This record gives sequence, C-alpha cells and structure tokens, in this order.
Amino acid sequence: MIHEVDEALRRLLDGAGLAASGVEIAFDAPTSDWAARRSSPTVCVFLYDIREDNSRRNSSAGEVYDEDGLVVARRSPARWFELTYLVTAWASRPQDEHRLLSQVLSCLVSTDTLGPDLLTGSLARLGLIVGLDAGGTGLDAPAASDVWSALGGELKPSLGVRVRAPLAGIERAAAPPVTEGLVVRSVPHSQDPDSSRRLRYTEVRDAGDEGFGGPRERRPAPARRRRGDRQP
Repeated sequence: MIHEVDEALRRLLDGAGLAASGVEIAFDAPTSDWAARRSSPTVCVFLYDIREDNSRRNSSAGEVYDEDGLVVARRSPARWFELTYLVTAWASRPQDEHRLLSQVLSCLVSTDTLGPDLLTGSLARLGLIVGLDAGGTGLDAPAASDVWSALGGELKPSLGVRVRAPLAGIERAAAPPVTEGLVVRSVPHSQDPDSSRRLRYTEVRDAGDEGFGGPRERRPAPARRRRGDRQP
C-alpha cells in the first residue's frame, strides 16, 4: 500500500507540470550526502512517519464474488493508516526552490483526495477514498525540525503532507457452494429382536401392537381446590 501511495503522489505532481518542466521527483531521505549528489531540480517527497488510525477500525468482513455472483473468498476489514511526508524543493538557488515549492503547494492544497485515476494496485481495487492534507502534519507526528536533526542536514522550507490510506484485509478462500442434495440411505430391518433399539418413555414398558404412536392411558387430572378450602 505504501508504494501505491508514493505512485499516486508522483502522478499527482507530474500532472501539475513538474514532469514537463524537467523536475525530478524523488522519495529518498534528504540527507547531506543525497543533496551533494543531486544535479537537477528535484522535489523530494520523504516518508518519515506511519501511524494507524484506530478510530476507523471495524470488525465487519467483506465477501469477494466471482463473475457468477458466488462467494469465493472472505476478506477481513481494511485498516487505515496515516502516512506523513516531508516535501522539499531542491535547486541551485533559493529563489528557484521557493518557486518550485510554491508550485507544489498550489497542487497539493487544491487536492483533498487522491482520485481513482491516480490509484493503482490494491488502492484501486478497494475503491475507498484516500484523503490528503497538505501544509500540516498529524498531531503525533514528529516536528520538521526533529526530522532534519535526525537526517543530519540543514533546515530547509518544507511542506507537511499527510495521506490517509487503507491497507487491504487478508482474503481467505471460502468453501465451494453445495451443489448436491441430501441423500438418505436406509438399512433393512433386522429380524433379530435383540438387535433392535426402542425409545424409552417414563412408565411405559411395552409399546403394544400399535407402537408408541397408539392411544395411551392417561391418569385423571387431580381435583381442583376451591378458594378457601383447607388442606387436611
């Protein structure tokens, strides 16, 4: 799922005109060594934080159907994750970097969701909404200054981009549908009386000629007491 979100962001930025301008889109960590090797204008989209959104957990399972409408598998519910990116622009002059970062900002703030034309793989198959927030980070995500300190580089202007994406559940194959009816086979009655079994009822020893389904002697119901009568 993570690489599919990367691809969706790359398609989004390419569609904003970066590819036509010859700007490279990279997903590397913007370390000092990486910056020294860069030779062309680049937009770096660095993923640095992944957290599950527990508020969107559920226990309902989905069913997978084939072309004939039969259930072939059952899928556990998708789990949602927040992916936080640090987006920076790299060029030979700060003015060029700011201009490039402004172009990226205009593209991201006008996009609330990653549309179906941007999604691939499992994200496209699930058909769920993949949200995007630009200009901020999650409440629990590390601050940009902490990220730069961990990378060992100098602080640069950056955008915080957060994507909420579903991770597809696990599919388990379902048992094939029942296509045969119930078959009942009978066994010839044994002539040996000792081999037969009889249902047992309380206070009934012999079923009689008509079996247990015949009329049975019933005891008379006890007389009802009238109100006010005392027991002897």
